[in-house]
Amino acid sequence: MSKRKADFHPNDYVVYPAHGVGQIISIEEQEIAGISLELFVISFEKDKMTLRVPTNKATEVGMRSLSSPDVVSKAMDTLKGKAKVKRAMWSRRAQEYEQKINSGDLIAIAEVVRDLHRTDDQREQSYSERQLYEAALERLTREVAAVSGTDEVNAGRQVGDVLLSRAA
Repeated sequence: MSKRKADFHPNDYVVYPAHGVGQIISIEEQEIAGISLELFVISFEKDKMTLRVPTNKATEVGMRSLSSPDVVSKAMDTLKGKAKVKRAMWSRRAQEYEQKINSGDLIAIAEVVRDLHRTDDQREQSYSERQLYEAALERLTREVAAVSGTDEVNAGRQVGDVLLSRAA
């Protein structure tokens, strides 16, 4: 337990798979059902949400530190690739995209952005396609922003430029 706790400290930015990038505000003790638990208190500023994760379960649930700049550049390279759209039914593909987004894996999220990105001359996306695309894009830009120390607007521009360069 003590090894895992050492991985994360207050003020660290972390990635929680189901919610994206958040910041650890504090580590607190709380008694739940008569058991004393030590919890990471994680704030997701953009979503106005606070999450409490038991310190001994953090790595088990997939919480991780921000990606390295290396992984971010691999994700950007992934965006440059050609979209790989399987010929499966939309419901099956949507399920796979959802799993990739919630995996917390930056490369997998970049794959979803790449596969669902549309240029102006391509057919329009359905509502559910657009929802998945925007969710993946938001996760990607938030992590790119946190890793590069810039704001989300610049990170969004950076991602957008990569997607546009691919289309050209």
